[in-house]
Amino acid sequence: MAHERVRDTSPITQSRPDRVAKVTLFETARFFCDVWVLRPGQAQAPHLHAAEDKLYQVLSGRARATSGTHVLDVGPGEVVFCPAGEVHGIEALGPEDLRLVVVMTPHPRPPAPAVQ
Repeated sequence: MAHERVRDTSPITQSRPDRVAKVTLFETARFFCDVWVLRPGQAQAPHLHAAEDKLYQVLSGRARATSGTHVLDVGPGEVVFCPAGEVHGIEALGPEDLRLVVVMTPHPRPPAPAVQ
């Protein structure tokens, strides 16, 4: 079904050898929603955002997620909540690529308003 409010994540499978592959599904001034693909061993290094919450939802593969003081091994169907002000990050454990839906709100760098 093609519609501006529906996106199919299943064809987003291409990883990159040099960095995390990111495909934006939805983006407004208030949030973004991406699909990320990480090769085994690739990671988003632990970091924090003072005012933004983040969710990592595993579509496929295995990950080690950090959220505050929690270090969690997660797999398909699991969602990790990373509240604002806490260190968070994610690493692909392998052996297959890690596919994630990543949502962040509020948007840390909102896009410029569309010109009418």
